[in-house]
Amino acid sequence: MRRLAIAGAILASALVAPALADDIELVKVTIKAADGSEVPAEIATPAGKGPFPPVLFIHAKRGYEGDERAHVRELAAQGFLVVAPDWQSGRFIERWPAAHDPETELDVEAGLDYLKSLPNACKQPAGIVGLSRGPYYAIRLAAKRGPDIAAIVSYYGHMQNPNAPEPDQLFRVAPEIMQITTPMLYLIGEQDFELRRINGGRAFYALWERGVPVEYQVYPMARRAFDFRPDQTPEEKIAARHARERAKNWLMQWMKLTPEMKCR
Repeated sequence: MRRLAIAGAILASALVAPALADDIELVKVTIKAADGSEVPAEIATPAGKGPFPPVLFIHAKRGYEGDERAHVRELAAQGFLVVAPDWQSGRFIERWPAAHDPETELDVEAGLDYLKSLPNACKQPAGIVGLSRGPYYAIRLAAKRGPDIAAIVSYYGHMQNPNAPEPDQLFRVAPEIMQITTPMLYLIGEQDFELRRINGGRAFYALWERGVPVEYQVYPMARRAFDFRPDQTPEEKIAARHARERAKNWLMQWMKLTPEMKCR
């Protein structure tokens, strides 16, 4: 009932933004979280006739801006129907918040409910693509709504609660890692923050030990945010292309899509 109420409370403003290509549509909407908060979101729709495989995009704590919008368009160009809720601006949260606000998890969950309600979305579990803080939301959501999520792609993601004390940050992963069964692909640069690499590595071992499908891809000579940083090296540009292709293949595999990017 709660999910139906959220889906029924959608405030679609239908403001069409310029698209990456003539045949990709990007639309702004406002949806409502379970606590009544308004959540700005964007929908990227692929070319052609649906239904399309659904993907939830969860942005990092730097906010939802041009680089994130470009990533969403890339996913749509690959054939995914993407919903990207902005969990910051609707709650007037400044960029780069250090602490995690649990209420913003409602905004992300509202994005998932809205995605599942779209008439041109395949009626199947969704994929999730998250950046940095985004994958923490993803594992929290997977622990709560596992049957609704087919796979997670984590770009250098938090695998521990940002509010956890220092010993937990150094030596433990989030408890959700010990609960979820959702397949996860973890992508990270070799020169990313050491703590992020440690937590990502611990999550890999914890998931693998439990039999959860997981892969951990390290990109040599790649720095923090290798896939969109403005000073990308030639190697990081290649790493970004490789990561996008790996993410697509991971989602295709666990969402059980056809080679033509159609739902079965």
